[in-house]
Amino acid sequence: MVVNNKYRYLLHNFAYKGTQSASHSSPFSLRKKILPNPPIKAPPLTAAGSMAEKSFSQKSKRRKLIRRCISWLLIFGFILLVIILLVYAILQPKKPRFVLQDATIFNLNVSAATPNIISATIQVSIYSRNPNDKIGIYYDKMDVYATYHNQQITSFTAIPPVYQGHKDVNLWSPFVHGDNVPVAPFNGLALSQDQTNGGIQMVIKIDSRVKWKVGSLVTGRYHLHVSCPAYIPLGNNKNTGIWIGNTVKYQLSQSCSVSV
Repeated sequence: MVVNNKYRYLLHNFAYKGTQSASHSSPFSLRKKILPNPPIKAPPLTAAGSMAEKSFSQKSKRRKLIRRCISWLLIFGFILLVIILLVYAILQPKKPRFVLQDATIFNLNVSAATPNIISATIQVSIYSRNPNDKIGIYYDKMDVYATYHNQQITSFTAIPPVYQGHKDVNLWSPFVHGDNVPVAPFNGLALSQDQTNGGIQMVIKIDSRVKWKVGSLVTGRYHLHVSCPAYIPLGNNKNTGIWIGNTVKYQLSQSCSVSV
């Protein structure tokens, strides 16, 4: 019985020490589990990797620069468009007005024989008005001539340069002259028909270079094209005009088309 009690005492002490060691060791084990793993250091970059990183950063910088340039250009274009619209709304520019008032016939001979020939010496009176309140017009160069079915039948007659101010009016009376000008074959039939009808349909044209003046600002040159239809009687129909000596003057008052 004594031996058994001794063994029981030893077993009890051994179990108690085991529980103590387990209780003392459990916090350390938990701490080992809770503590984070140490950071893993990245391997050092090689020469190829550093070059690739530099090229990528340069491309990203270029993209940002291109985006900024495009955005600035868009903003500048928008501001410029707004300014142009405001100026246009304030000034309200209008094309000059032209009227072919009359034509004085000094010579007009038409031959339907082959080849078809036209000879003409005509003085025309052209009225021009600037309808703008705040815009002046510089006429740097003006050439007047006559056409028949889109064919030029007279030489150019130059009008001296002139400045047309706000609401100003100008009246020009140039001569247009053509001597024995052959008409194109495809216009021969129309010429014969005009002779039968007793009149010839001509067009007085003006080709000009103009500049617009707004305050002290003068723009660049623009092409100005003016077309004035003129019906000139032939034969006995000449009596419908006003005879002045050996010439006949016809009152036309024909509005002209203007394009810039």
